[in-house]
Parts: sequence; structure tokens; C-alpha cells
Amino acid sequence: MFRKIAQSIFTLIIALLFCNFSAVAQDGKALFMSNCASCHNPLKDATGPALQGVSGHAHGMDWIHKWVKNPSAVIATGDPHAKELVDKYKVVMTAFPALSDADIDAIIKYVDEYKAPTEDNGAGPAGAPQAATDSSGWLYTFITLVLVALMIVLWRANYGLRRVANEKEGLPNEKEIPFYRNKVFIAIAVILVFIFSGYWLVNGAIELGRQQNYQPEQPIFYSHKVHAGVNQINCLYCHAGAEKSRHAMVPSPNICMNCHKQINEYTGKEKLVTAEGKEVNGTEEIQKLYKYAGWDPEKKEYIRDANGNIVAHPIAWTKIHNLPDHVYFNHSQHVKVGKVQCQRCHGDIQNMDEVYQFAPLSMGWCVNCHRQTKVQFADNKYYSIFEKYHEEMKAGKRTDVTVQDIGGTECMKCHY
Repeated sequence: MFRKIAQSIFTLIIALLFCNFSAVAQDGKALFMSNCASCHNPLKDATGPALQGVSGHAHGMDWIHKWVKNPSAVIATGDPHAKELVDKYKVVMTAFPALSDADIDAIIKYVDEYKAPTEDNGAGPAGAPQAATDSSGWLYTFITLVLVALMIVLWRANYGLRRVANEKEGLPNEKEIPFYRNKVFIAIAVILVFIFSGYWLVNGAIELGRQQNYQPEQPIFYSHKVHAGVNQINCLYCHAGAEKSRHAMVPSPNICMNCHKQINEYTGKEKLVTAEGKEVNGTEEIQKLYKYAGWDPEKKEYIRDANGNIVAHPIAWTKIHNLPDHVYFNHSQHVKVGKVQCQRCHGDIQNMDEVYQFAPLSMGWCVNCHRQTKVQFADNKYYSIFEKYHEEMKAGKRTDVTVQDIGGTECMKCHY
């Protein structure tokens, strides 16, 4: 009987694992959301081109596989389409060598079948891929519980059979000790508690000061989706310091008033909704801006005191992205020189109503970016001192140069 039970449980586990691995291997949506969504949209151009219909590429799927796994190698061959993509989007796509051909095919299948969600299904704005809500975590939990149950069944079966065998042979059976008084069990429990406590303490200490997904409520509900997304306002119009100085700068009310002197009500089709699902009156938010800026919308002029000074007040925006004081980060070096797109660090900002911290901003995250990001090395006189790399590129031994190659992972680059 015990053998039949064990065989049935084992068969069930194998079937579940097979079904789960098949689902994961073909989960194009999950692959798209984890690898592509920060730069690509199925239906419209973003940091990179829209992906729907890319399966009909003139060069075929083989070209797409090579491009996704190593774009720089394709560019090095002088491929005209690759050069056209770089010239148009001003950035070289990140390589994904870990993706298999089957993974890439699954992603292409997902974007080809993707349909824009409508407003009545609560899926959000058209063209914006929704975050994956389905998870196979429950399946792993179930398999773990089944394995634990199997272990207990086999253990008890073995213990029972041993007692029966001893009684048949006339051998004495040892007195069963409750598991909570078993020295081996107690030792294992103590070790596990020590390991998990240490992990919890160390992980908690590492995470101190980090605030990924931090989304504070701001004094004025400002929608990046409306401004940068729908109205296509360039990020640098408001954050002018991003390409000129260390800090991106939060715009003053005067920048907002350049447009809102004429725009005094919200007439957009997109509903403004908070993270909690509460609908926001856009016109009322514009009126808040007028109070901060000291603007009279009726007279269409600034309110002044007896001395002729504008009665304005600074907006107390809550800072979202914070780095430790010992870390040096220069926006202009990344935006102007490195040509890093805003979405690389800030996520799908053009589709956010309320901004949240997208990236962990940890040291490991920054270092990994420096290891992967390629610099504009060829025909750049600034890098003329790196003669070794120039010679390797001419000889075909190297296709690109990363930030790490030119010292981008040295401590003093960020800590001095």
C-alpha cells in the first residue's frame, strides 16, 4: 500500500513539474515584462521601436535572434538595418545572451498577439503593457508541500515496517521519542533558526536606506503620463539640468506656468487615478498650482503685494530618488555623454500617473549597468588614449568597449 501511495505521489510531482516547465519556457509575457518592457512597447515606439509585427522582418527570425543576443556584433558587420536603428533611436540595445531562441520566439509571439486594453476592462491606457499578475509561485508551494508529505509518509512507513520486522524476529523495539525531544531535530532546528536569523539581519542591514517602489503622495497630483506620455513633452524641458549639471533639478512653478497660463482646466480623455484607485480632478490640481505660483486665473495676471512682489510659494515636492551622501552621481555624464535614456533608471515614466522609484539604485545595480553599457568608442577622440582597445577593434578581437573597460567599476569613480 505504501509503495502505491509513493508511486502515485511521485507521478503527480513529475506531471506538475513537466506542465510547469512547459508553461515557463513559453511564457512570452513574463519574458517581455522582465527583459523588454522598460524600453519597448508592443504598439508604439518608446526608447526602442514598437515590436508588434517584427516577426515579419525582412531578414527573418535568424536576424532577430542574433540582434537580441548581441546587437553590437550585428552592428560590427555593417548591417544597414542595424545602423538605421541606432541612428534613429540614438542608443544601442542591451544584449540578452541568456535568452534562447525559444525565449525570443515566445516574446515575439506575445507581442504579435498583444491587443491594446480598453478603458472598460480596467486594464489601463491603450498601448501600455500591464504588469504580469499571474504567477506560478502557488505551484511551487504545492509541489513543496507534496514533497514534505511524501517524506513524512515514507518515514512513517519505514518506521512501521521496521517495528513489524523486529517483532516478527523477536527483537526489542526502541522506545519512540517525540520529535520535539529528539536531539538531532533540536540541533537541526537551532541551526536553521541561526541561518535564517542571520540572513534576515544581513539582508535587512543591506536594504537600509533603499526605497525601491517608494511612491509618496505629492502636494500636487502631477501626471507624467499626461505630460510626457500623451502630450509628448520632452523630459529636458522640465528637468533641464539633467544634461547640463549633476542634478536633474525639479522645475519651478514658472516652468509649469509657461503652459498653464493658457491651460486652466483638464480636458484629457485619460482619467487621473491615484495608486489607491481614487479618481483625481485635474482642474482642481491646476488651481493648486495657481495658488503656489501666485496666479489669478480670472484676471490672468500674477498677484502682487504692496511692494510689487509676486505672492508665490515654493511647492514642497517630496523627493523620491535618494542616494547616500558618499555616492557621487552626475546626471549630465550619463544623459549627455553616455546617452542613457531616462527609462533606463526611472522605468516606464511616460506611463506613470504618480512617480515611484523604479530601480533599486543599489551599488550592485549600478555596477552591473557599467559592466553592460557600451561607450561610443569608435571615432571618439576623447578615448584616443586607449590604443590597446582601438587596435583590438581594428583586428576584430573586440566588437565594443564597456564602461567597465575604461575604469567604470573602480571605487573612485563614484566614491571620492
